[in-house]
Amino acid sequence: MSARLGLFALFGFGLLGLPAELLGLATSTALAQFEFEGPPINYRERATQNSVARLDDRIRAGEVTLVADDSGSYLSSLLEHLEIPLSSQTLVFSKTSLQQGRISPHSPRAVYFNDDCYVGWVPGGLIEIAVMDDKLGGVFYTLRDRDPGASLLRDRGGCLGCHSTGRTKQVPGFFVRSVPPDEDGRPRDIGYVSDHRSDFDTRWGGWYVTGTHGKLRHRGNAFALDPENEELVDMESGANLVSLSERFATDRYLTPHSDLVALMVMEHQSQLQNLITVANYETIKATDSDRTMNKALERPADFQSESTVRRIQKAGDKLLEYLFMKDELQLQEAVAGTSDYATEFSARGPQDSQGRSLRQLDLSKRLFRYPCSFLIYSPALAALPEPMLAHLRGRIQEVLRGEDKSGSFDHLTAEDRQALTEILAETGPAWLGMG
Repeated sequence: MSARLGLFALFGFGLLGLPAELLGLATSTALAQFEFEGPPINYRERATQNSVARLDDRIRAGEVTLVADDSGSYLSSLLEHLEIPLSSQTLVFSKTSLQQGRISPHSPRAVYFNDDCYVGWVPGGLIEIAVMDDKLGGVFYTLRDRDPGASLLRDRGGCLGCHSTGRTKQVPGFFVRSVPPDEDGRPRDIGYVSDHRSDFDTRWGGWYVTGTHGKLRHRGNAFALDPENEELVDMESGANLVSLSERFATDRYLTPHSDLVALMVMEHQSQLQNLITVANYETIKATDSDRTMNKALERPADFQSESTVRRIQKAGDKLLEYLFMKDELQLQEAVAGTSDYATEFSARGPQDSQGRSLRQLDLSKRLFRYPCSFLIYSPALAALPEPMLAHLRGRIQEVLRGEDKSGSFDHLTAEDRQALTEILAETGPAWLGMG
């Protein structure tokens, strides 16, 4: 697969826009190179444990019909059925998707998302969908917009050429890419993958960003024009932008925003979802290996080898470090978006009896008010194999009691641990051994 095809900003969703003969070749190549396609992961089996698969089943059963808007697009109807808020809209203008021929600073690609699903759309193009499957990790679909009778089609493996690499921790997953774009949106450098740990001044190259951030600077809303320095972006020109109306025709989109807070949440959750998939895959592979060796060596069927214990611990601890916001960037200025995203996100709860929630945002010093990701409630995390869940439950309790000796959670103050213990005791008791 070419380097150009690897230049994704977020979610490739298949080899769209390629000639049929190249599409088949690229897909075959992708399918041949991923060991998780076969046992014990069996990634190619039918995806059933995700919101898109469930919607597709309802559409095929005649229980749901996607309704076109006045322009003939199914986008709004699809977002409604997937319960994805319009306020989550972010806009990327770098040519880093396989619909790159349609994308430019004058025609950016919109991305909408909720806790498990991402929808990408560019005017005149296909609707692209990526979703977190509880069993398989990232799964990708397309829908031909404005095509009556079109169905949701699962990607046959082409997306994995970019969405199962080091950027996604070698599992099918998601990432937010920051690249320095030229005036037409073409990337001039490979850029960065960003999350809550990334320096603010490395984020969002090739994206439109609406919001305020004081003296902080990011790479959004700007171009890399210096012929001698491919990475150099004029960050002053794109700072504290609250309207995009002078950049392109915003009335072609569902909202006029590309919300800064939505971008921060999206880049945080995308990498956490990848770590959940790593934890799932590592446990499945390790226990499958034990199963084979136990049978061959006539050991008890439930015997767990030292190597399996180490693999589970390593994957689980990396997941927990990220979940508890280890190495999170400390904001030096308050930030704010321009849409209702922050308010809508925070209102979704769940809340404890004191009105506290892991969805409460801080945005003055850090992303969340309480340093634990809201994805601790995610179905994909709860669906991890029991050996991994047992490890996570024990470690979470150690961390919150202040008994961890690794040093990885020293950033949690006594007040943080107390608040998190109280919140989780009421809203997530299974993690504290209470349910």
